[in-house]
Amino acid sequence: MMPASEQPEAPSQPLPTVKLDLSYTYDNLTGWKSVRVLRIGRGMYHDVRRRLPYYWSDIRDAWTYRTVASIIRMYFVNILPAIAYTLDMHRRTGHFYGINEALFSSALAAMVFSILAVQPLTIVGITGLISLFNYTIYDIINIYEPSIYPQFMCWVGIWGAIFHWIVALCNMCDYMRYATDFSSETFGFYVGTIYISKGVEELISEFTNNGHAAGFMSCMIAILYFLTIYSLETIGSSTAWRPDFRGLLADYAYVIGTIFWVGFSHIPGPLKAVDISRVPISKAFYPTQSRGWLIHFWELDAKWIFVALPFGFLIMLLFYYDHNVSSLTAQARQFPLKKPAGFHWDFFLLGCTTFISGIIGIPFPNGLVPQAPVHTDSLTVYETDVRIVPTEEGEGAEIRRPIVKSTAVVEQRVSHFVMGLAIIGTMTGPLLIVLHTMPAAVFAGVFFIVGWGSVGSSGIMQKSIYLVLEDRFVQRDEPLLRVRNRKILLWIACQLIGVAACVAISETIAAIGFPVLIIALIPFRVWIIPKWFSGDEIGVLDDMTANNEAVLASLGGSPKFPGEDRLQDAGIERRYSEQKRGISRQRAGSLHV
Repeated sequence: MMPASEQPEAPSQPLPTVKLDLSYTYDNLTGWKSVRVLRIGRGMYHDVRRRLPYYWSDIRDAWTYRTVASIIRMYFVNILPAIAYTLDMHRRTGHFYGINEALFSSALAAMVFSILAVQPLTIVGITGLISLFNYTIYDIINIYEPSIYPQFMCWVGIWGAIFHWIVALCNMCDYMRYATDFSSETFGFYVGTIYISKGVEELISEFTNNGHAAGFMSCMIAILYFLTIYSLETIGSSTAWRPDFRGLLADYAYVIGTIFWVGFSHIPGPLKAVDISRVPISKAFYPTQSRGWLIHFWELDAKWIFVALPFGFLIMLLFYYDHNVSSLTAQARQFPLKKPAGFHWDFFLLGCTTFISGIIGIPFPNGLVPQAPVHTDSLTVYETDVRIVPTEEGEGAEIRRPIVKSTAVVEQRVSHFVMGLAIIGTMTGPLLIVLHTMPAAVFAGVFFIVGWGSVGSSGIMQKSIYLVLEDRFVQRDEPLLRVRNRKILLWIACQLIGVAACVAISETIAAIGFPVLIIALIPFRVWIIPKWFSGDEIGVLDDMTANNEAVLASLGGSPKFPGEDRLQDAGIERRYSEQKRGISRQRAGSLHV
């Protein structure tokens, strides 16, 4: 017998009609009927207006254990990659960027966005792509006049901030509503590939600078650190032990792994005797180099000021995609969010932090991929249920399958704020000394963790695994069965070509242009992909990165793709199906709706 929650409804009890509002557009929300780009500042105004009534609840709702666990987890998830990226910049920018600059940048972003942002769940900090951007500019400037690098980067930040403000005021973030899994997964796969390659470069530098013994020990620490974090987080999402215990392992995986492997490198004897690189530090609250915090940008020659203009435009393009995709993934469809989002106001704030970062000589912060969705995940309340599935072996034979469902998200801004305070505390002398005890190999492991987090969970990887599975192990309700394998291969090839192009340009001095390729993913998906795939195929292979109407309200509502209605129809069908299942479970008396 099937349990009551799984029994089909009797035909005599038809489901009520579920009517979905297909006109949930920006114009209908605000009453405007003209071109949005000409409504200067109105997107920012309505972003703040929608979210402001929830501001105090963003503070009240934070008083739960999930917030405490999120603060600790995100402190490590934010600061460890930031230091890893800074070690890369430190080597490749003439030691201009150091640990204090990285901590200052992360703390500035956390303070500004936790207090003032409409989307406080989006973690903002230092990314690997800004590291790539900064040292590529250094390589270019080093050909002509290395001494002007600080002032030149300052003007890049000033021009970048101006372009940010123009984009935000003209409501141009609207075009991010066309970001689907095609472009988001391609970008995430590219980011993961870059991060993993950076981890390998970090280990190679150990062999080059400190010898074979240091290199082999660093490889061992990096790989085992990666496996430790990966194993603990895998246990956290499994059915091993009790839910509270495995949740504890997942929440504090970085704490456990970091403390153990840093301590491992200090074990007396042969291990401690190996001369491996450790985190370089400087005086507390002071820049790495002998300079003040204010960059003398007014001393740069006028010709270089205008040379910095196109670089500022490119930094805006990078942040336009990177930051907004971070916000979309932090509020993606798997998270049951209730509070409204706002992209235009937050992009204006990002321009402000870019301006401040430029004039004080720290890396420009922006939204973090994949840390931003990790923040939301750390605040999500999950319930584990058991689904009983009958088999073909006869009546009474059944399989018990665990089902993990997200039931709520603690939507608040306290975790981001407290994490920022903790990063400020890390800039003090005693904690800088603690950082100095950490081997650089740990941060190579961080590169592997962050990189694999983007690659391993990507839809590109999932579709590839589907193609190599033996047919009898594929679930019969798998949506990909409705698409021919050669079309799936073509879809993956389109994404991987985009990844390969971005990776290839990133390995040359032309890497400064990679934001253009990243932005090109959206029009390629909108205009080219529909020519090669039918609407039904796209409905299976793709989906909007965030289809929550509270999120899309800031971007003008659900998009209409040229000549293609299937993607939106598929989303409507999914939401209708979810509502129908919820009604059915309510009738059956289920507590898990």
